[in-house]
Amino acid sequence: MNKAIFDFERIGTMDDFYIVAKRQLNLPEHFGKNLDALWDSLTGDIELPLAVRFENMSMSQLEIFDKLIQLFEEASGELGEAFSFEYYLRKAV
Repeated sequence: MNKAIFDFERIGTMDDFYIVAKRQLNLPEHFGKNLDALWDSLTGDIELPLAVRFENMSMSQLEIFDKLIQLFEEASGELGEAFSFEYYLRKAV
């Protein structure tokens, strides 16, 4: 199974996420950098099976990236065993 790990210590905005996602998920050149385009790519363009993991998310990032997290959770439900998604909060120091 392929893996894509997103480290949210290095991702602060949706633009940052899309830059990393294009590389990590091998998104097509025509990728539109919005949630609708991401959904289309997750459900039609990416190579499956795939496990996606968001790491080091802060509590504020949970709010900032709420719609993104929901989209990945929905994709996981839609694609079944071929696609898994999980996210983890940053450990307190």
